[in-house]
Amino acid sequence: MKGRVLIIAGSDPSGGAGAQADIKTVTALGGYAAAAITALTVQDTTGVKSVHPVTPAIIRDQIEAVLDDIGADAIKIGMIGEEGAAHEIARILRARSGIPVVLDPVLAATSGDALAGEGVAGVLLQELLPLAALVTPNADEAAALTGLIVKETRDLNRAGAALLEKGARAVLVKGGHLSGPDIVDYLMTPAGATPFVHPRIDTTATHGTGCTLASAVATGLAQDLSLEQAVSRAIEYVAAAIRTAPGLGRGAGPLNHAHQIKV
Repeated sequence: MKGRVLIIAGSDPSGGAGAQADIKTVTALGGYAAAAITALTVQDTTGVKSVHPVTPAIIRDQIEAVLDDIGADAIKIGMIGEEGAAHEIARILRARSGIPVVLDPVLAATSGDALAGEGVAGVLLQELLPLAALVTPNADEAAALTGLIVKETRDLNRAGAALLEKGARAVLVKGGHLSGPDIVDYLMTPAGATPFVHPRIDTTATHGTGCTLASAVATGLAQDLSLEQAVSRAIEYVAAAIRTAPGLGRGAGPLNHAHQIKV
């Protein structure tokens, strides 16, 4: 077991997204997962029924308990929930610099249901974006954070460049929400853009793909992979998890996070 990853995310009782998906991903890739829960959601594969935020003080105490005892080689941030929690998380990370952070700017679920309160997007941009080693927006999130139209593959580069200008160190702009036979994701850094192209899989098993990808990248960074290596492995892991999905649920089904584990 190599690589301690602290997950800061919401709880998904269906197990397909959020902290549950993150923990499965980190474990499957050989890392050690710890988690600080930011919100309790009531959701399944068909949508989010309700969201119950955890107070900023309790989120802070969870994070500090893990970092003071077990420590972390990487931190993955997913659903934050409310603006106060976002400010508190940013304050803690500024005080504990040196740990690579993968920021998945979760604003809505796969179903389209909102998962971020008013003001969270602003804190993501102003406070958390500059602290992250990598930000992983999908097309919709990139559009929301930049104000640009992101409807085609060529728009991904423009949105990624805009996020770099806003202070991001590196951006993985994901093209899964766009149409076309292939999915193109762009890893963008000040040094340039690296495309990752893979065939689109015809499936409804898309619940928690963003959570899973960000956690897989964080695990790679925790295991001393380069950013490009961590992203490449994460994309391959998610694609295989989609291809071997168990077919559960009545909506956007979960992935097979354990596809690499032999029993």
